[in-house]
Amino acid sequence: MDTAQVTPDQLDAQASLLHDTDAWQRIVTGWERTAREPAPAALLPGGEAQPGHPADWRELLSVPVDRLVEDSLRALPARPPRERPLPGRLGAVLPERLHAWRRIGQPDVRPSTHLGHARRVLTEWGWQNAPYRLRNARGARCLCGAMLTAHRLGYGSLDTVDRAGAWLVTELRSQGWTDLIGPWNRHPGRTAADALALIDSTIRRASLAGH
Repeated sequence: MDTAQVTPDQLDAQASLLHDTDAWQRIVTGWERTAREPAPAALLPGGEAQPGHPADWRELLSVPVDRLVEDSLRALPARPPRERPLPGRLGAVLPERLHAWRRIGQPDVRPSTHLGHARRVLTEWGWQNAPYRLRNARGARCLCGAMLTAHRLGYGSLDTVDRAGAWLVTELRSQGWTDLIGPWNRHPGRTAADALALIDSTIRRASLAGH
């Protein structure tokens, strides 16, 4: 069970260092790929389909449609277990180490999944932009603070938190921000909606890359 104490500034620095490595740049290069456009169907003058092309898509199948549907449904993943609710408002202001027991027996998750739990921390406990603070007196978190809290609540190892932070840095770089996550979080005029939008776009980017 991970019990190491990491501050938001330490996470910010570690994520930035990871982002700058050659290995990480290989991960994020070409993350977004689009499907090749299908070739247009051959048409005769007047817009009629060229002879030899099947008139019905079912002629292309080697097994009955019902069999395909059954096989597809059987391949669907099982319904995920119900998420544990966040501790109440009192839990938001408790020291992070008191949540560490929730990590016992919890499997690791992907960075995009971890960011989803960090987003839930921000929406339920609040976002704040005070510098160098894990949380304020009401229990609201900064971006890095929300990620560390999600880790303490059992969602992802510290390595996963670093990689989730590196994905945040990657998304910020794509938007033209060249500094760390913390300065972005406390930039004048920044809002909670901005923070949630950043997490959402980062989740999409990491998910499309298989992370």
